[in-house]
This record gives sequence, C-alpha cells and structure tokens, in this order.
Amino acid sequence: MLVAAAVCPCPPLLVPEVAAGAAPELDTLRDACADALGVLAAARPDLLIVVGPADPPGRGPHPEGATGTFEGFGVDLGVRLGRDLGPVGADHSLPPSLAVGAWLLARAEWAGAPVEGLGVGEPLAAERCTSTGRDLAARAERVALLVMGDGSACRTLKAPGYLDERAEAFDAAAARALGAADPDALIALDESLAYELKAAGRAPWQVLAGAAQGAGLGGRLLYEDAPYGVGYLVAAWS
Repeated sequence: MLVAAAVCPCPPLLVPEVAAGAAPELDTLRDACADALGVLAAARPDLLIVVGPADPPGRGPHPEGATGTFEGFGVDLGVRLGRDLGPVGADHSLPPSLAVGAWLLARAEWAGAPVEGLGVGEPLAAERCTSTGRDLAARAERVALLVMGDGSACRTLKAPGYLDERAEAFDAAAARALGAADPDALIALDESLAYELKAAGRAPWQVLAGAAQGAGLGGRLLYEDAPYGVGYLVAAWS
C-alpha cells in the first residue's frame, strides 16, 4: 500500500556540478526537493521505488545498486540507486531521470528502505500507467514513491519546446492535482497535449495516481515555477 510519495522534477541541472555557474539559481528548488524527501523518510516505508521518464533502453525496472552517470552532460559524476549490492550489469544503467533521483537520495543521505527504480516511456497510455501504479503499491505493506518528472517545456520563447500558450494552463492543472493529492485529476491530464508540450512528467504522475487510488493520502505543493521555460513542480503526499 502506498504510504507516501515525493514528486520532484528531473532536470540534470538540479545537480550543482552539471549546473556549474548557474547552480545557485535552483537552490530553492533543491531545498523543496529535500523537504519532499523528508516526508518519505518520515513514512518509514518497507520499499521505496523511484519512478521517472525514460527512453529505451532505460525503460523498465532497475534494481537496487544500479548506477548512472552525468557524463553525457559534461560532468564526470556517477550515482548509485540505494545500496551497493555488487555488480548489476550494464543493462541496468540508470536513465537521466532516475540518476537525478538517485542523486537526490544520496544528497538526503537516504538510509531507510531498499530502493528500486522504474523507467516509464513517455507514450505509455494512462490506463497502463495506473495499472503499473497499482502493481507498485502492492509490492509491500508500506510502499513509498519518489516520482521524477517535469511539466511542460513550452513556457517561454527560449524554452526547449518554444512558447505554447497552452503550457501554463497544463502546468497549473498538474500543480492543482499534485497539491491536492488528487489521483483522478492526474489521470485526467491529456496525454496528447502533454506530448505536444513535452511534459515528461505526465506518465510518472499517472503511475503515482494509480498507486494512490484508495490510499487516502493528503498532498502539499512545495514548489511551482518555470525557470528556463520548463514547468518544475515539487509535492509531498502522506
């Protein structure tokens, strides 16, 4: 059963070494993520699963001990998902979203429950997302999720997806749903619109919605902004 969730964005710029001179600009966002992870620790889960968007071959499950790197972003920095349990094989190299999640957990000095990862494809239909979430929630008596994903990438002219007038309303709807811990509102997010707005968080958020159905959790929105023209949202459910 799902007992807690933290929702964080997954730009590699969250990692100060990647952001370099721009690192201080996201300090408030990093602090909000730390607060959300504190809710996970307080829930004392039996299992923590990090869920984030992924392209092949990063989709699918990633075991505890899987490693990732930020070399693709010009930084010789590696991360590990949870504890070092020995070699897990190159097939389980973490996609960027889960690598950022692993970095957040290491920064928070996570020493609680075992940690696993799940990379989900952006095209995954809402029904598949919610079904996956229900399966995750059934994995242990007390399950927590760290859900990685960005909102739209079309909030400004200089955004990765250029300016789209629909982006602000989409992000506002996602923020309301996450702040209210409203699974139905997350499930109602338009898949096609999310794809057009390059909102990589849509599928992971709908996985969360499936896991949270019937759990009766409350939510708090801890951060909502669009630096660099990308919607970043942080929320905590417990």
